[in-house]
Amino acid sequence: MTSISESPRQSYNHAQILRVIFGIMLCMLLAALDQTVVIPAVPAIAHDLRSYDHLAWIVTAYLLTSTAATPIFGKLSDIHGRRAVMNPAIAIFMAASALCALSQNLPELIIARGLQGIGGAGLFAMAQAAIADVVSPRERGRYQGYLAGTWAVASIAGPVIGGYVTEGLSWRWIFWMNLPLGLLAIVLCDRALRLLVVVPRASRIDIPGALLLTGAVTALLLMLSWGGAAYPWLSWPVITTGLLGVLLLAGLMMQERRAPDPLLPPRLFTNDIFLRGVSVAFFGSLGLFVATFLLPINFQLVHGYGPETAGLLVMPFLVISTAGSYVAGLIARRLGKSKLILLVGLAGAILGFLLLTLNTVDTGVIIIMIESALLGGGIGMCMPTSIVVVQNAVEHRDIGSATGALLLLRSIGGAFGSTVAGSLLTLRFRQSEHAAHLRHAIDFGALSQGTHALDGLSAHAHDAIRHGLAAGFTLAYLVTAILLVLALLVITGLRDIALQSSAKPAGPTIGH
Repeated sequence: MTSISESPRQSYNHAQILRVIFGIMLCMLLAALDQTVVIPAVPAIAHDLRSYDHLAWIVTAYLLTSTAATPIFGKLSDIHGRRAVMNPAIAIFMAASALCALSQNLPELIIARGLQGIGGAGLFAMAQAAIADVVSPRERGRYQGYLAGTWAVASIAGPVIGGYVTEGLSWRWIFWMNLPLGLLAIVLCDRALRLLVVVPRASRIDIPGALLLTGAVTALLLMLSWGGAAYPWLSWPVITTGLLGVLLLAGLMMQERRAPDPLLPPRLFTNDIFLRGVSVAFFGSLGLFVATFLLPINFQLVHGYGPETAGLLVMPFLVISTAGSYVAGLIARRLGKSKLILLVGLAGAILGFLLLTLNTVDTGVIIIMIESALLGGGIGMCMPTSIVVVQNAVEHRDIGSATGALLLLRSIGGAFGSTVAGSLLTLRFRQSEHAAHLRHAIDFGALSQGTHALDGLSAHAHDAIRHGLAAGFTLAYLVTAILLVLALLVITGLRDIALQSSAKPAGPTIGH
């Protein structure tokens, strides 16, 4: 099998760079939309397929496979080039979308969503890795801002599109519409990625490592998904999957040390800058997922707004996070270094979470929107900068593997953050139920979808629930701030090396 080696440096003009960026932005939009567009369609899917159990797996299956497959796609792109991996990833995504649309029962849909997650992993990984092939680390931050903006647009537009398409046509059309978009993505990306250069060398894929990694990630994400929700944290399914994940990780470490061409090269984990960079990615994603999970339901459950209005109130967070990504890129271009950007970004995120802990049931939504905007700006500065730091610190041959590892840890960090926040919020909610002296327990899962679950409660009980939930949000925000302080301490020891002024081309060949 052939792989790419360090290829000769090539300069790309602005028009060529934009051509590549636009192509991968479309691919990222395609994958990012499918993470959110399906959420408002879940009730219609349940009714149409006559299945109300295990609906969460429609989302969980995508998360599991996309997380596990990301490092594999990264390594494959280091071997075969970005273009040779991107096109099959889009094809898998399109085929899986068609299978989703044709599903006649819930198990078929869950399997198809798992396949769709594999394709989505390739789109995300190649989007982040291809930038490193055409844009120097010093210039890369502002282009990462474009990708951050794409993600923000998908986060805002996905649920809206999903709701309108489901109501006006059918839930199946949220998957059918991926086909023309996928065809357009193939045309644009194929043409754009032909610009990149590759020099073949002998190599082979680490299949045992890929299997061990897939098993470990699946087990750990299942533990986080089940714990405190489907099963108690100390139940045997949660403990067993957690132990299995740890054992598979140990096996992966042993395999990668002896593999001739490992999936996750051990040399990456002896690189201090890489380790600190992926740590920021983990904690930054943790903060991002906590915010995007808690802020909408905070507006709904504590302040009484509907889902649509709550979505609009979160927009300052998303918009300012995108702006923060772009500004971070401009600063990196001017300074030629990244440490200060990460320090300022983490400090802003910590301050934002701490300000949110001061809120009560009487705090005005304008104040919360301002606090969330500060939080978004801080996280927005950290997320793309961590990618630039990691890619700037590794060898040309490891760009795909390093990017895949970073995206893997980002996904796990997001899942961990959502789990911790959900568990803390549920704990306070159950305590507030006890204080309200309710005769029957309230389904927190139903409550998180809207306040209708509180209908019929007395004014005293309703007030007790609101205050209990507000305390839960405060606790979750505080714990997240403390975790981000750990990331800040990690970054204080970062060796602030200069960002390179030339790209590290490692992608597909011209005319290949």
